[in-house]
Amino acid sequence: MRVDERSPLRRGWTTGACAAAAAKAAYAALRSGVFPDPVEITLPGGQRPAFALAETRLSAGAATAGVIKDAGDDPDVTHGALVRATISAAAPGSGLIFRAGRGVGTVTRPGLPLPPGEPAINPVPRRIIAGALADIGPAHPDLVVEIGIEGGEALAERTLNGRLGIVGGLSVLGTTGIVVPYSCAAWIDTIRRGIDVARACGLDHVAGATGRASEVAIRARHGLSEIALIDMGDFVGGMLKYLRTHPVPRVTIAGGLAKMTKLAQGRLDLHAARGGADMVALGEVAGRLGNGALAARIGGANTVAEAFAHADAAGVALGDAVARAAWQTAAEVLDTPRIALEVVLFDRDGRPCGAHGFAPAHDPSRPRNRR
Repeated sequence: MRVDERSPLRRGWTTGACAAAAAKAAYAALRSGVFPDPVEITLPGGQRPAFALAETRLSAGAATAGVIKDAGDDPDVTHGALVRATISAAAPGSGLIFRAGRGVGTVTRPGLPLPPGEPAINPVPRRIIAGALADIGPAHPDLVVEIGIEGGEALAERTLNGRLGIVGGLSVLGTTGIVVPYSCAAWIDTIRRGIDVARACGLDHVAGATGRASEVAIRARHGLSEIALIDMGDFVGGMLKYLRTHPVPRVTIAGGLAKMTKLAQGRLDLHAARGGADMVALGEVAGRLGNGALAARIGGANTVAEAFAHADAAGVALGDAVARAAWQTAAEVLDTPRIALEVVLFDRDGRPCGAHGFAPAHDPSRPRNRR
């Protein structure tokens, strides 16, 4: 759907919020025999949205309710999915026992907010669900809460769950209960969880890539495992800032020519919407390499790819110069001798076009960077 840029984008609800609404309705039916429809829940920020039920089922000792997830105008992979909750009694003193229903994954690797073996229902959704259940009955009920997502196994293949060690389905996510369209928060969170998993697994080298071609190429270059690959996309700044406080001994930044040129020019958000590369400045780099005529041609180039083609034809190692400058930008963010940093540029076919090898991301003579 094409969204009119003059109109505000419509917000939606997280899987955690939908699961809480379904769980509350099912618990109400388990106690009274009646499903409230719509059912209202309270989110961490105090908002009280109401959800229509798409499915209800009551049997001896258990109740099930389902809610269709509405992610608003966000291209969320779970938009339109049926989020289902089944509630049944647990042994006295058990408290809430969370289980993964069909379509919800199970944690298998350390480093995530939940230990291996737990259903991938994150801590904040668990708290929202617990609060919703407390609206119906005791503050600390003894219940089995099973959350499922229709078609979640197939949908999970379109996410990074497998790389994070979540198998069998999707995660139940959401820290606010609200989906903000095109927010970078979810992507940044995935970057952080990827770093956490790599650290918990004892890896000493991770590689953040801007896209699929550079990821495949850097994996082959270093023989990295899947866990070592961080899908940073355009958010190199978000990855670097997290690594600064959660270091891994060796870090590689791998990316295409245009995005690495923007990093070299001081950008930490590489998205096209934040602007393109400065072609004149790129030409000046070529000029400092001793080729004034090339500088003029690059300054007038339409794309970074065209600029690099001019440099290749002139026999000028523009890629190495860009990699050095990109390394400097990234090193200023990391600013720690505990990390050896590398930057590698690739073209769209995955061929290397320039590199700056591993070196400690800290210069004792440089003032401390607090960006």
